[in-house]
Amino acid sequence: MRSIVVTGDRALSGEVRVGGAKNSALKLMAAALLAPGVSVLRNVPDISDVTVMTEVLEHLGATVVRTDHALSIDATTLTGHEAPYELVARMRASTCVLGSLVGRLGRAHVAMPGGCNIGSRKVDIHIAGLMQLGVEITTEHGFIDATGRARGAHVMLEFPSVGATENLLMAASLGSGTTVIDNAAREPEIADLAALLSAMGARIDGAGTPTITIEGVDALHPADHVVIGDRIEAGTFLVAGALCEGPVTVRGFDPSHLEIVLTKLRESGASLDVGADFVTVRRTGPVRPVDVATLPFPGFPTDMQAQFMTLMAIADGDCVITENVFENRFMFADEIARMGADVRIEAHHALIRGVDALSGAPVRASDLRAGAALVLAGLVADGETVVTDVHHIERGYEDFVGKLCSLGADVRTV
Repeated sequence: MRSIVVTGDRALSGEVRVGGAKNSALKLMAAALLAPGVSVLRNVPDISDVTVMTEVLEHLGATVVRTDHALSIDATTLTGHEAPYELVARMRASTCVLGSLVGRLGRAHVAMPGGCNIGSRKVDIHIAGLMQLGVEITTEHGFIDATGRARGAHVMLEFPSVGATENLLMAASLGSGTTVIDNAAREPEIADLAALLSAMGARIDGAGTPTITIEGVDALHPADHVVIGDRIEAGTFLVAGALCEGPVTVRGFDPSHLEIVLTKLRESGASLDVGADFVTVRRTGPVRPVDVATLPFPGFPTDMQAQFMTLMAIADGDCVITENVFENRFMFADEIARMGADVRIEAHHALIRGVDALSGAPVRASDLRAGAALVLAGLVADGETVVTDVHHIERGYEDFVGKLCSLGADVRTV
């Protein structure tokens, strides 16, 4: 088993470029199944989640070829409609083939999901939405069985679920009539998916707003698309820069996708220089305490909560972080407490009292973002920090250790 070893108390400075967005690339790969022929996705990160999604697509009969950071996906002939448990259990996002299989084949057999242990994240909203589009769905023996093609309808989501919005977008694009999704997710990854679908011939209006309208078409064609930059990877490195004073420049993403995080970093005492596709962060004074509440986009992303808690752990004062999206996301607090952080959990609130310093310790990554945040904590801790279960980190960060080293960090994989 691999571990990441961090020797702390090193200043960080320099420039790093983020890869394509994990949370977009995986859904774009699923969308490629909607059109016979070869679609090309560029700026695809080399991470283990993409490897798993490649296996899912190949299991369904597609051919996937990677050339550097580009994927060529040949979905000319699909030979199956089942996403098996052994693949879905490794990555929850593979359930997004539900919408693409319904759109392309009119049927799907998809295992109930796995993924990070951060909460239940039920697929009820996905199922309810597809049923409102006229798709027949049964759930038994751990599988979701879907039959039939989408028919235009008005769907009101009870929560702006990203996954449900994506599945509905894909299914409705090859459905009949007009579909309206209200209370749709507004994340940049939704707009990126809609951009690919539109390039394939779909008729979509309103992606990125709470109301999306889809006019069903008879067929889609392959397309060539560039994945947006990963805003969460960018935010992770910006927090690293704020922790270690910087200056650190993060390139390759749209800063407007991270606006609330940038606001909170400024409130914490960091100074930011924001460009068209980069942000430079530096800090010269103490970290100031800042209250944060996670919410769907454009609110503070739950995927940045653990990283920001690390910054608040060394703040000059007390603050509260409220988790409104996933109920188990505070599992990270127990691990950073092993490093000397003063964190108390009350329901979905984390009460944080800043300490003068963290100390290196053996810790375990409980999920993707918690793992990255523990490595960041090690950057400012006294002594050596050993982070285990780093396969979680490898799910979403390409060459995380290498990029940190390029900024001057003392980090290695063993």
